[in-house]
This record gives sequence, structure tokens and C-alpha cells, in this order.
Amino acid sequence: MPVLLLFIPLLCVFILNVPKRATGGRIAPWVLGAVCTIQAALAISYKWQGWQGLDSLLKLPVEFTLAIDFTGAVVLFTIAMVAMAAIAVGSGGDNMRSLNLGNLTLMLIMGMNGVVMVRDLFTLYIFLEITAVASYILIAKEKKIDALEGAFKYLILSGVATVTMLAANALLFMQAGSLSYDVVGASLLSGGLLAQIALVMYVVAFCVKAGVAPFHGWLPGAYSAAPNYVSVLLAGIVTKVAGVYVIIRLMGGMFSGLVAPGQAFMALGAFSIVVGAFAAIGQTNMKRMLAYSSISQVGYIILAAGLGTPLALVGAMTHFFNHATFKSLLFVNAATVQEQTGTLEMDKLGGLDEKMKVTSWTSVIGFLSTAGVPPLSGFWSKLLIIMALAAAGQWFYAALALIMSLVTLGYFLIMQHKLFFGKLREGLEEIREGRTALKVTALALAALTVAVGLLFPLALAIMHSYGLV
Repeated sequence: MPVLLLFIPLLCVFILNVPKRATGGRIAPWVLGAVCTIQAALAISYKWQGWQGLDSLLKLPVEFTLAIDFTGAVVLFTIAMVAMAAIAVGSGGDNMRSLNLGNLTLMLIMGMNGVVMVRDLFTLYIFLEITAVASYILIAKEKKIDALEGAFKYLILSGVATVTMLAANALLFMQAGSLSYDVVGASLLSGGLLAQIALVMYVVAFCVKAGVAPFHGWLPGAYSAAPNYVSVLLAGIVTKVAGVYVIIRLMGGMFSGLVAPGQAFMALGAFSIVVGAFAAIGQTNMKRMLAYSSISQVGYIILAAGLGTPLALVGAMTHFFNHATFKSLLFVNAATVQEQTGTLEMDKLGGLDEKMKVTSWTSVIGFLSTAGVPPLSGFWSKLLIIMALAAAGQWFYAALALIMSLVTLGYFLIMQHKLFFGKLREGLEEIREGRTALKVTALALAALTVAVGLLFPLALAIMHSYGLV
């Protein structure tokens, strides 16, 4: 079954390129939609028993194993969900009817699927690079100056992370003789200078990929300058899979039992929470505010992953899914605002609630969930993280996480007031609600945010029955 999640996107790249270029472009959205639907169905059908595939099938100097567990199934479903939202955003023009865009998006999905399923560091590197290269090109695809600048920053900093990760892999291979998670984990526990140097390199590399402060320099430009459908992909899932998920996976396995990387991730996560929140306050562009908000919210996940207790890891993964949902919702609404008004500069907007009720009130749901207001989904994941920190005696981090949620509520209230409330700005009298695809997507994501919040106690009981909490 894991092989299908790599084979299907590759097969669809072939399908798109067999007919004439124009025909391939026309069918690209439908092919992408089918791939996402199949992937979501496969992830839901996981049933907690775990899948294995390609276990040492290829004669490589590393162990090449693909596997899916409960956490992986959640992430695979999230990839499909966010990709479907991005397709809806791009469906309004010629963007999604582009053969190159279809190919790149399929390769991006395949790369992220590989990151989720691999169980060795070398193959992880390969799929991370597939994901990164597709992302660079997607950001710069429209060839605008700010988009090219954002893609270039991402290319340079991600390249630094790549070199750092490769060097760490080489050091650990010299010490352990293998790059499988299990073997490397045992080797790290035995200590040694090479292991210590490699740990520092891994912390830096994965924090760059995740956009954690102070390694976040590429993220605001990439998120805000990218085309709207690419922004949904980047903010909703790409950064989280390429950096955040890897950190959660390694802290729950390869790095478990090691104090130093956990402490480093906790400190960097807390720093990211603060930097992202206060930087968001001063933004005048909606997408840049959402980008800095993502830096802050990712900090919560990294903070919990660094703690590494079972409850903290559940909180981290829960916030991973919740953040993918409500941040995708907010970027979908940003796309709607830009399509209808021609700008995302909040000082030029106001009173949009009068003309765009769906966008306005789904944005309210999105930012209240981001701030952790009950009973929405973000409340439960932040509560789990704070409870895990308190249970571990990390009172400073617990208090910081709680206080910064209030700051999050503050800057989103500023955004909502500037964009939607108050008197309708002159010149916007003729605008109307966004197209149907965007309304349906926003309503679906908002409904999911509400439903997860209301049903989370039941989900928690199910996770407890399976020994996850």
C-alpha cells in the first residue's frame, strides 16, 4: 500500500504528458483531484494496523523501508486535504490548467508522501529534496520580482539545510554503519563526538525546513509572494511535512532518550512562538500577517515535540492537523479577498463583511481556532500541549504558550477589524462574495475546524483506547 502513494502521482505525471500539451493542461485539475481523493481514501482505510512496503527491495547501501503508522496516516490525509483546497483556489483562472503546474504539484505530493513513509535518513533526504525543488519552482512560477526573491531566499536557506543534513548523515554513517532510524537512534545513545556534531546539524537543518525562528528568513517572503494556490500548499502542508513532521517523527523515535535535541527544540519553539506573534502585529499585508502567524503556531508544535512525552507528541500531532486546517482556511480567504478587491493591503480595505459574509465569518472561525478559543479545534491541541508542559514541570513554557495565545487573539482581531468590520471602504461598493469553489472550500474547512473541536473528546477517548494517550 505505501508503494501506491508514490506510484500513483508518478503514473499521473506520465498520463498528463502523453496527450498534447493543451489537453494535458486541461485535465490536470481533474487528475490532481483524483489523486487527492484516492490518497485520502487510502489514509482513512489505514485502520491502525500499519502498512509495510519496499522493505530492502532495492540493493542500496542504506535500508530502504516504507511504512505507515497512525501518525503517518493522519499526515497523508492532511496532504490530500490541503492539496484539494489549493486546487480549488487555483481553479479560477488558467493556473491549474497548466501542464507544468500539474506535473510540479504531483511531484510535490509524491515527495511529501515519501517524507512521511521513509524510515532511513538518506531516503528522507531524497524525498525532502524532491519536495523542496518542486516548491522553489512553484513559488517563482509567475516570474514576478517578489516571487523570484522569495523563491531565491528559500533556495539558498534550504540549500544550507540540505548540505548540513548530508554532512550529518555522513558523520552518523561513519559511526553507525547504517542510516535507518532504529540503528542511528541506538548509535546516538552511545554518544561520541561525531554524534554530538551530527545532532547540532540536524537541529539546524530541520528548523530551517520548518521555518522556525531564527531560521525563518525565507518564510514570510515565500508565503506572501507565491501565487495564492501555492501559498495554500506552503502554509497548509509543505513546510509542516518537510520540517515539522520530521522533527515530531525523530523526537518520537530516533532522538527519544536524548536530552540535548529536545531542549534545543523546546527553546527554539518558544522563541518562534514569541517572534512570530509579535512580528505579525506590525504587518499590513494579510498574507504576511498569516505567514508570521504560521511561524508562531509552528513554534507550539516544535515546543511540544521537543518535550517528547507521549502526551506532548499527541498534542504536537493534533496541532499539526489543526494548524493545517485553519491556516489553509485563512489562506483560502486571503485568496478570495485578493481576487475580489485586487489587494491584500489591510489599510486599503475595510467593511468587507457587508459584501463577503462567508469569507468574513469563516475567517472568524479560523482565527479563533488559531488563538485557541474553545470549543474550536485549536483550543484542544493547545490545551494538550500546555497540559503536557505542566505535567513535565515546564511551567515557564506552559505560561508562555498560554500568554502568547492571547497575543495571537489580539493581532487577529486587528486583522478582522481592518478587513471586514467597520464602514465599507470607498471604491469597494461593487465587490461581491468570492466564486463558488472558494466559498465551498472555506465552508468545508471551517466546518471541519468546528467539528474537530466539538468531537475532540470522543477522538481523545478513541486515542486512549489505542494507547496513544
